[in-house]
Amino acid sequence: MQKGPLQFKVLEVGPLAANCIIVWEKISAGAVVVDPGDEPDRIMDFINNSALKVKYIVCTHAHFDHVGAIPEVKAATGAPVAVHADELEIYQGVKDQAALWGYSLAPLPPPDVLLRDGDFINIGALRFEVIHTPGHSPGGICLYGENVAITGDTLFAGSIGRTDFYGGDYGLIMRSLRRLAALPEDTLLLPGHGPSSTIGEEIKNNPFYQ
Repeated sequence: MQKGPLQFKVLEVGPLAANCIIVWEKISAGAVVVDPGDEPDRIMDFINNSALKVKYIVCTHAHFDHVGAIPEVKAATGAPVAVHADELEIYQGVKDQAALWGYSLAPLPPPDVLLRDGDFINIGALRFEVIHTPGHSPGGICLYGENVAITGDTLFAGSIGRTDFYGGDYGLIMRSLRRLAALPEDTLLLPGHGPSSTIGEEIKNNPFYQ
């Protein structure tokens, strides 16, 4: 799909149906792969068939269903892996985390970039701001640019991410929701699971905003 100069594709991957979101600039074909959680062959088939040049692999957070395909995607593209600095413990412990759920995960490569709130990820003419949105996990982030917000497991259509996992905090996620509510209401919301929405729609109808 297309929104202004930004092109994007949402691939629902893995047994927990996580959204891997690929965004790119049409002119340069420079791309960011956000949350490659599983099914690396599907992800790479789309990238290769679209002739995309992956510049970054970005984790909105490091739960296993969002990072499981990173080793294969990084090996195929050579792109640096970016994760928030506060998510490093979760990222490094993801193999044990997956085992608790009965899944086997290959070791992840060390992250190449440690993100901070207010950083920017630039892909050609596209510019995404890193918004630190802890609550579901300590280093959860959203990416905002081109009137699109990629929200990971912070904000869903009609719901929010769980806060009962290790590192979760209900008070923090509510504060993060208030930050997202400051974005323009027509901002397209691309969450980590489930269908898309808009910020305005969530402010109006999401029970966690009431």
